[in-house]
Amino acid sequence: MILSVLSWCLCANLQAQSYNNIESVEYDADYDRWFVSNGSSIIAQDGSTGELSYFGDAVASHGMEVMDGKLFAIGNSVLRAYDLTTAEELMSQALPGAGFANGLTSDGESMLWATDFSTGKIYAIDVSDIDNPDVEVIVTVSGTPNGIVYDGENNRLLHVNWGSNSSIDAIDLTTNEVSTVKSTSLGNCDGIDEDAKGNYFVSSWSPTRISMFGNNFEDDPITIDAPGINSPADICYSIAKDTLAIPNSGNSTLTMVGFEPPEDTSNQDTVGVSIKHRIDMAKLRIYPNPVSDQSMIQFFLEEDRDLSLEILDESGRLLYVLTRGKQVAGEHRILLAGLELPQGVCLLQLRSEGILETRRLLIAE
Repeated sequence: MILSVLSWCLCANLQAQSYNNIESVEYDADYDRWFVSNGSSIIAQDGSTGELSYFGDAVASHGMEVMDGKLFAIGNSVLRAYDLTTAEELMSQALPGAGFANGLTSDGESMLWATDFSTGKIYAIDVSDIDNPDVEVIVTVSGTPNGIVYDGENNRLLHVNWGSNSSIDAIDLTTNEVSTVKSTSLGNCDGIDEDAKGNYFVSSWSPTRISMFGNNFEDDPITIDAPGINSPADICYSIAKDTLAIPNSGNSTLTMVGFEPPEDTSNQDTVGVSIKHRIDMAKLRIYPNPVSDQSMIQFFLEEDRDLSLEILDESGRLLYVLTRGKQVAGEHRILLAGLELPQGVCLLQLRSEGILETRRLLIAE
């Protein structure tokens, strides 16, 4: 159920001037660090301090996976493996026939799967013998596969596609049959990853956002947005940190969205009520309010709408445009961390096709 992961979020943009042309991110729980593909290099970002350092001479242009004490990384359609401790290169394996190898996932033991953006091939790579990896194409799909994730519970792969009205497709690992698990109105989907509760996060460029789907893909997704998200690429959800990392290929920044249970639910909805009932009690809300770095705005649309959501000061002067343009039906969340708001009272205004809703934001010192 999506309700089981509705939680408070913390988002922070880590301004890293050393980042350039980033595409993919992967978490290393052994050393509490994030690996970020950086054009022709890999940068390691400390999970506690945010300090950046090069991961030896390692190379990654696209997907990465940590598995069995190694970092596997795709660079220009070549799959390489690096020792997590020394950054020594342990393997270099070209993917035969690949034109643009992109997404990468693993079973956490010895199997990797990669997508080829240009030919539609899905590769299976057995690295149980790191000196002699076994590579095969298990299927060629009709779309343009991008991000991919392994769903061990259902013995399948899930991948997203580039293009308009992108579908989320499944590959049965017993039969290699391909099926669509969710048709969407999203365009240019880039990354997909799973949290500990079986929910899936998908990054898209059109609209620019993260969408969270329940594990059965039956309900409408919850939309997660935050200031600074720009062409979100190959995302990574760290189960160890309950944090979603979003590499913004449009501005070469890394956005972190952390998920934690609320500390005080006395003014929130009762746990266990249906999502629809909870949403109907408040179409537009800010919580917590007074505003802190953990505050978020939530609104629900029964149908696709053009709208603008803005923050103004008490005099009506525009401070921030949070979103403007067509928004899809469903629940939306916008995180407020990183915004510099004046102390006192600000106004949140939602305008849409003759509708004007206003809420007061209380900004503490």
